[in-house]
Amino acid sequence: MAPHVDVPSPAGSFTSNFDRIPFRVAASSEAGTSYLAPTESLSSPGSFLESDSVAEDIHITRSLVPGVYVPTMCFFDETEEVDTNAIARHAVRLAEAGVTGLATQGSNGEAVHLTHDERQLVTYTTRKALNEAGFSHVPIIVGCGAQSTRETIEYCREAWKAGGDYALVLPPSYYAPLFAPSSKTIEEYFTSIADASPIPLIIYNFPGAVNGMDLTSDVIIKLSRHPKIVGVKLTCGNTGKLNRVAAATRKQSGDYDANKPEFLVLAGSADFTIQSLIAGGHGILAGLANISPKACIKTIELFKAGKYTEAQKMQEIVSRGDWTAIQGGVVGVKEGLQTWMGYGGYARSPLPKPTAEQTKSWKEGFRELVLLEKSL
Repeated sequence: MAPHVDVPSPAGSFTSNFDRIPFRVAASSEAGTSYLAPTESLSSPGSFLESDSVAEDIHITRSLVPGVYVPTMCFFDETEEVDTNAIARHAVRLAEAGVTGLATQGSNGEAVHLTHDERQLVTYTTRKALNEAGFSHVPIIVGCGAQSTRETIEYCREAWKAGGDYALVLPPSYYAPLFAPSSKTIEEYFTSIADASPIPLIIYNFPGAVNGMDLTSDVIIKLSRHPKIVGVKLTCGNTGKLNRVAAATRKQSGDYDANKPEFLVLAGSADFTIQSLIAGGHGILAGLANISPKACIKTIELFKAGKYTEAQKMQEIVSRGDWTAIQGGVVGVKEGLQTWMGYGGYARSPLPKPTAEQTKSWKEGFRELVLLEKSL
């Protein structure tokens, strides 16, 4: 797997609030799951920014607070066109489950398979769906990393235009052997983008996606002093690094508020949620929450309530489910959604469709987690 404060659901349902898109209710054969199926499409890449139906609250201030953030999926129809209705209903399902925020254009969102216009469409669709369902307070983080400083800034500007609140930025890596020593190039890259971006930045440390480049705690702490660099996602899984960054940025704050930290430190996978909290982290930004948002939230709630034995037992189930997600990647998570929730579809080419054997294996791998999710 490329590899969250509980909020109340609004009055009424997604179907009643999202009045511009008629939906029908369909049911999955197992686990009693159901989903909302669209009867018409939401929009198209060429026209999505022409609507002003959510313009009045598209750029309101949405703070980053501790909790569960979900890097959402990008769904496609049978012709591999962006399925805006699936994106919309999935976003609202997650918000209704109580997640703290969503992230578009991440590894789970197949950002590398999307054009600039499609990226904006996905983010705008997500913002519009949340707003019209009564979740205008939920922040959207947008993946904006590119190999050049120039294009990354362009992505940040496009993210803001489409309703994004924060930019999640990977370090560039293609020409890494030519970079200046002592991380100077990386520091200049993030600083230049932060200076020019209309939205604050979150550093994305994911060595597996950038040829093994692994930002040190020293670099992250130094970058955290920039007023527009406000957080980090650590998919490296290094809890020692997480601890050093959390401790240092906490000390840097003049008046630290645990409920609204100036620099948010997030674990990048659900399988080390408790470990990250013990180390001083503020939550997770994890793809597994696409399938089990309530289980991820409950794990954190149990830990914070001092119910450590219960939290550990739930963490064990989450970790086993996350191992299935890690092995299957975006293909496996989509198949998990399709099998257990009735929607998900396939990834865009050249990613393969799952084999019958993989489908069976992933279904069983997620079973325990889905049953826990349905019990919450």
